[in-house]
Amino acid sequence: MDGNGRWATNRGWARLVGHRKGAERVREIVKAAPDLGIKWLTLYAFSTENWKRSTEEVLGLMAIFARYIEREADRLAMAGVRMRFIGDRTRLDPKLQRLMAGIEARTAGLDRLNLTVAVNYGGRDEILRAVKAVAQAAASGLLDPRHLTEAAFAERLDTACLPDPDLVIRTSGETRTSNFLPWQAAYAEYEFTETLWPDFGPQELAAIVRRFSNRQRRFGGVVR
Repeated sequence: MDGNGRWATNRGWARLVGHRKGAERVREIVKAAPDLGIKWLTLYAFSTENWKRSTEEVLGLMAIFARYIEREADRLAMAGVRMRFIGDRTRLDPKLQRLMAGIEARTAGLDRLNLTVAVNYGGRDEILRAVKAVAQAAASGLLDPRHLTEAAFAERLDTACLPDPDLVIRTSGETRTSNFLPWQAAYAEYEFTETLWPDFGPQELAAIVRRFSNRQRRFGGVVR
């Protein structure tokens, strides 16, 4: 979800105004997703590199995350949306951690839409944490490294309970993946749009989904 800050700056407003507008857009996309046949939706909200931003912006973003959970909890539960979070939570404010755990528990078992939000997430960080878990298991005699499989490694990733993504969309005109799900998205289809996230609506999402449905996916093989 890229482009919130630029969206606000282009209008002469503070960057946090753009982030608040971006949170409103999340509500619309989450509402529209099931009707487009989307059962699993993962949103990249805050990366491990985003801590480099100003203290004001980081604190503002954390406050927006907390407000979103508080305000949307009832709406998500009533709509049958299960909410999960991926990323390293240890650096997050304890109150935010409690809110995250609370909405995860409240929406567990719902399945109209599986919504995952990546907060303090970085693909390299996730893989490194998984490698450490493998090393610890091997050191304690619980795992023979010679028998380590891709599936066993994936079980130690934050996304262990999630399917690999079929489609990755990046807004705002940037054409890089920025450390998002590098292991999981190895065979995902990609779409890069010039639209800034606060302007990215259900109609554009629907158009991208239609284009995706016409793609031929070979997963390294050959279609005969």
